[in-house]
Formats: sequence, structure tokens, C-alpha cells
Amino acid sequence: MAINSFIYTKSALVNMLREFTHHRELIRPAKTRFATAFLTLSRIRNQKANLHTMFISQKWITSKYYKDPNGRRIASYVLMPSFWNNVICSLRVAGPLVHVLRLVDGEKKPLMGYIYEAMDRAKEPIAKSFKRNVCRYQQFYDIIDKRWDVQLHQPLHAAAYYLNPDFYYKNPGIETDEEVSLGLYKCIERMVKTETDQDKIGDQLESYRNAEGFFGFPMAIRQRSIKSPAAWWGAYGKHTPELQAFAIRVLSLTCSSSGCERNWSVFEHLHSKKRNRLEQQRLNDLVFVKYNRALRRRYELRDKIDPISLNEIDESNEWLVGSFDGEGENNENDYVFSEADGLTYKDVANASGAEEPYYSTRRSSRASAGSSKVQGKHASSGSSSKKRLIDEVIYEKDDDEEEEVDFVEDPNHISEEDDFVNLDDDDDEEEEE
Repeated sequence: MAINSFIYTKSALVNMLREFTHHRELIRPAKTRFATAFLTLSRIRNQKANLHTMFISQKWITSKYYKDPNGRRIASYVLMPSFWNNVICSLRVAGPLVHVLRLVDGEKKPLMGYIYEAMDRAKEPIAKSFKRNVCRYQQFYDIIDKRWDVQLHQPLHAAAYYLNPDFYYKNPGIETDEEVSLGLYKCIERMVKTETDQDKIGDQLESYRNAEGFFGFPMAIRQRSIKSPAAWWGAYGKHTPELQAFAIRVLSLTCSSSGCERNWSVFEHLHSKKRNRLEQQRLNDLVFVKYNRALRRRYELRDKIDPISLNEIDESNEWLVGSFDGEGENNENDYVFSEADGLTYKDVANASGAEEPYYSTRRSSRASAGSSKVQGKHASSGSSSKKRLIDEVIYEKDDDEEEEVDFVEDPNHISEEDDFVNLDDDDDEEEEE
């Protein structure tokens, strides 16, 4: 966010960026767009070499932003090897989840029978990215499980997972999974009105479990993973009519991951300045009608239903090259120009102080004395409760006068490095804005 906002609020920097990236823009973060934080990070990762070149170029050094404190801070981010390690870490964790959300967001194919399995498969590449070290990826699993259990998981997902023949017959553990079985019977109780039909469905589940009747035909076995689950039940569930009707009803449901986003857009369109006196109930009714008309239009234009493949979830990080935490590729040892020059980005980071803690600044009065007085001032402040850095940074002004800037560490100040690690905190977002 800091890099985007700093560059795109200054037209000169935007032109400089386009020159080095060959007119490829950085994606701007937004609140109501789909996965923009992930897309922004992936674009920044793709433009790593160009951003490096830009912030060590002569054009940047001679610009007025080079001496600006914010400019120095942004340059330190780009030149900081740990920053790129964190970018790769974030992309590897979020990549499989974004793939699942894109799969769910289709609204044209009945995805209900695949969500449960897709979420389980999305966790696997995350663990693989951390070499299956539980201590390193458990915190991400906790975040995913909390969101899944509280907001996303519904009995319909479990029931559709149970009724998907491709997953059910390949994984015998589904039958003993308490959460899946509980979701199935909750759906039966909620969606089937009469107790007689509920009892019939309970009896007919035995045929499904044991692959009896049509379920055991060689053609039915071959097409478990070829046909869509709803079409499979329509073709081979005729000897269990009540269970067939229930399964088709559940497995034919479509899903969406951005209904709230679209509702916000509809509300914004309807609740304009001319309609700001609409009653809440009437506004809700208008949104309901408009959004469902859009759903009907999309349904009428739906593509041909075909089976859903979840095999690509493990390969969802196709744009990610390199690694983090010192594994595999080492970002610090990349050469800036060529191997013959021997200059690496680690040398640049050390020379520019990119990895050093960033301190808040306090402008002192213009230095009227020589360097001996500056050293004397440091010696006299040794007993002070505030610490000063040994190396003073001197900026050259346009009129060839020198001005001294002291870097002071406030005991109550959180360093920029710590602040950077928690960019997603609300306070930090407000500070960056």
C-alpha cells in the first residue's frame, strides 16, 4: 500500500515507473474488488527487477524524491531482501485460497459438491511451501479454519460433499466423518418436509453406501468422475427416487464468493442523491429484485455443465519463482547488473541501510558549528534517556548549505520494521493513507 500510494500520487514517479516497467502498471489495492491485495502483491513480485532498477537508477537519485524521507523509506522497502521474502510468503499462502474463490465465483456451474474438498486441497500446497513444518504454517491454518468455521462452512457443503460420488467412493473416511454426516442429516431434515420421505431417504442411503443397483453398474462406476454429480444422480439414481430428488436438488446449487460486493454495487446504484429518502424496506426490495434479475440473466446464458477439476489447486502459484527464509533462491545474491561486476542486491541493501531499523526524525536547528561540535554534542548526550545514532545524515540543500538531521529513537515508538510486518492492521493502513 505504501509503495502504490507513494508512486501513484506523484505524476513524475508514475512516468518514471512506466519507463522502467515498459508501461506495465502496478495494480492498485481496493476494498470492493476481487482479491486486489493478492493481485497487487503478485504484480509487484513480477516487477521486482524493474523496481530494483528504478530505485538505484541515476534518474531516481537525481530526482527531488530521493531526498524526501518518504522516498527513502519506499526505496528501502524495495531494496530490502526480507521484503521480497515476505511477498513470496504471502503469495504462497494466499494463492491456493484465491484459486478456490475464483472456482466458486463462477455462478454458472454447480459447485456445491466441490467446495468442501477444494478447501481441504487448498491447505496442502500451503503446508508444502513451508516444507511441512507445522510450527511455521499452523498460524495460517488457524486463520483459514476460523473463517471457514464461522462464516463459510454450511451443512449444504457437507451434504453435497457426501453425495458427490467421485469423492465418496474414493475416500472411505467420509462415512465416519461426524461433521459431514451431521451436515447431511441437517439438510435432509430442513429440505425434505415430510417424515415419510425423510425415512425413505435414510433407507435408500444404504444402497448408495454399498453401491447397489444402478450405483454398482460398470458404466456408473466409470462415470463417477466424468459426469457432473447432479447428472450422475439423474442417470443412475432411479431406483432411489426420493434420495435422487434430494441429491439433485443439493448438487445443482451454484455458489458465489462476491455476492456482498455486488450487493454493495447495487445499493450504490439505487441509493443515489435523488433517492436518499427511500425507506429501508423498499430499498432492500429493489436490491433483491435487481440482483436476482441479474442472476436469472446469467443462468439463462450459462455454459454447458461439465465436471469440475480440483487438480489445478496445487499448481495455483504458477507465477511464483524463488522462495523465502533462505530456501532455494537467495534474493540477496542476485546481481544488480552482471556477474562480472560482482555487485549484488545484498551489497546495495547494506550500503543504503535498507535492512536497518527505520527511526522517526526530528529536525534540529541548522548546524552552525563544525564537525567537532557535532561530535561533542553526541558525547554530551550519552547520559540522555534518548539514544542518537552515531552516523549523522547530512542533506545538501540547493543553495549549497548543509542541514543536519538527527535520528532519534523514541522508547515508545514502534520501529518501521515492526510496523511493516503488520501492514494489514487498521492503524497502519490509516497511517499509510
